[in-house]
Amino acid sequence: MEFKKDRVEIASDVRDRDGIGVEVYRDDDLVVEIFRDDTERTRTITAYKKDISLELMQECIAIFKKEIPWDFIDY
Repeated sequence: MEFKKDRVEIASDVRDRDGIGVEVYRDDDLVVEIFRDDTERTRTITAYKKDISLELMQECIAIFKKEIPWDFIDY
């Protein structure tokens, strides 16, 4: 991301759900999470701020597509 205080974290979760995703922070506040759930075979976006610009959301989706494999893991 272009802004100094923005950061992206890639995180897996195997406790409450089973998959991997990206968390996007702006000024150290979590703004968006995009998660691939391998058990449910879904990809979801969770917005943690009321207003998110279309440009930021498109950038978040592009980061997700770049960093997270698209195919679900079969167990």
